[in-house]
Amino acid sequence: MAANSRSIRYSLVIPVFNEEAVLPVLLRRLDLVLSRLDGPAEAIFVDDGSSDSSSIVLQALARRDPRFRYIGLSRNFGHQVAITAGMDAAEGEAIIVMDADLQDPPEVIEQLIAKWKEGNDVVHARRLSREGESPFKRATAHLFYRLLGRMSSVGIPADVGDFRLIDRKVLDALRQMPEQDRFVRGMIAWLGFRQAEVAFHRLERAAGETKYPLFKMVRLAMNAALGFSDLPLRLAIWCGLTVSGLALLYGGWVILLWLSNDSHLVTGWSSTMVVVSLLCGINMLMTGIVGLYVGRIHAEVKRRPLYVVQTRAGFDRNEAATVPAIHAVNE
Repeated sequence: MAANSRSIRYSLVIPVFNEEAVLPVLLRRLDLVLSRLDGPAEAIFVDDGSSDSSSIVLQALARRDPRFRYIGLSRNFGHQVAITAGMDAAEGEAIIVMDADLQDPPEVIEQLIAKWKEGNDVVHARRLSREGESPFKRATAHLFYRLLGRMSSVGIPADVGDFRLIDRKVLDALRQMPEQDRFVRGMIAWLGFRQAEVAFHRLERAAGETKYPLFKMVRLAMNAALGFSDLPLRLAIWCGLTVSGLALLYGGWVILLWLSNDSHLVTGWSSTMVVVSLLCGINMLMTGIVGLYVGRIHAEVKRRPLYVVQTRAGFDRNEAATVPAIHAVNE
C-alpha cells in the first residue's frame, strides 16, 4: 500500500532527462538512503521529455514500489521547470532537490536533513570541488557566481546549484511565485528564511553525458541576471549618457576648430561615419537590453501553463497509472 501523503516526511525531487545509463546505480543508492531515513519518504522522478528508456524503467518502478513516484512531462520543458513540477507534487515536510547524474551524491541527503532538524528552513549543498569538468567550465562557473553575487539585489550563495533541502513553508511560499523564466536557486534566496549549508565534493558523472551544454548554461545565466538584477538597465543608462557626453564634447571641439579656422580641421566622411556608427551600435545594444526585459514581460502576461503533465504513476494506487493533466505553477 502506498504511504499516506499526509504521513510523508521527506520528498526527493529528481529531474531526469535521458539518464538510462545511470539509473541502475542511482536507484540502488537511493534505496539505501531511503531505508536509513527516520520517517516515510517518497522519491519523485520528473521525466523531462526523455527519448531513451528512462520513462519505461521509472514507470515500472513507480508501479511496484510505493516509495517512488513518476511524472512524465509532455515534452522537454527544461531543468528548472522539471524541478518545479516535482516540487508541486511533493507532499513531504522537507523537500530535497537533486540531479539524477550522481554528481549530487544521495548520501549527502542525510547531512541536509541533519541541518534541517537544527531549525534551518533552507539547507544548501555547496560544492567544494567539481570533478570531471573542464577548466573552462569551472572558470566560467566561478565567474558566473561572483558576477551574479555582485549584480543581484539578494544574496545568492556562491558555488551552490539546485541540490538543496527546503522546508514545507518555503515550498508553499515558492509556489506563489509563478515566473515563466525560472531561476529556482535565486527565487529561494529571494524568499529568505533561515538558511544553512552543507559542503560536499561534486563527483564526476557516473555515466552518460551532461545535460547542461554551453548554450544552456548561458541561457540560465541570462535568466539569473535578468530575473534578479536591474544592473543591465542601469548600465544601459550610464553607457548612453557616457556616449552622449563624449559626442557633445567632440562636437564642441569641432566647433572650436571651425571658429579658429584651424588648418587641422578636415571635413570628410570618415569622422562622421565613426561617430554615427558608434552611436548606432550603442543604441542597438541598449535597445537589445531593454528588449530582453520587455520580452520577459510578454512571456509573463500570456499566462500559459508552466508545464504539461502527460503521465503520472505511483501517486494513487486506486487510479489508472496514466492520467493526462495540465498543471500551472500557480494552481
